[in-house]
Amino acid sequence: MRYSYTASMTAITIRDVPEPVLQGIKRKAAQSGKSLQAYLLDLVTRDQAKLTIAEMMERLDREASAHISVADVLDSIDEGRRGR
Repeated sequence: MRYSYTASMTAITIRDVPEPVLQGIKRKAAQSGKSLQAYLLDLVTRDQAKLTIAEMMERLDREASAHISVADVLDSIDEGRRGR
């Protein structure tokens, strides 16, 4: 037996958009050759893909952390001095 999964799409409604904002978004959508829906979906998708500052800091902590002891640092300094 085969199972298939179809992702469902959710509709989003934004109320009370000021007319100048709506006209500006419509203009940008037209300039990019997209429908208003496609343009807004691209905006939301790009925004969702961006990392927050907290996510960036977490990633930096995870990827850039080094486990160096004071003894390791002092040994490196001594090695550098011996190489002079």
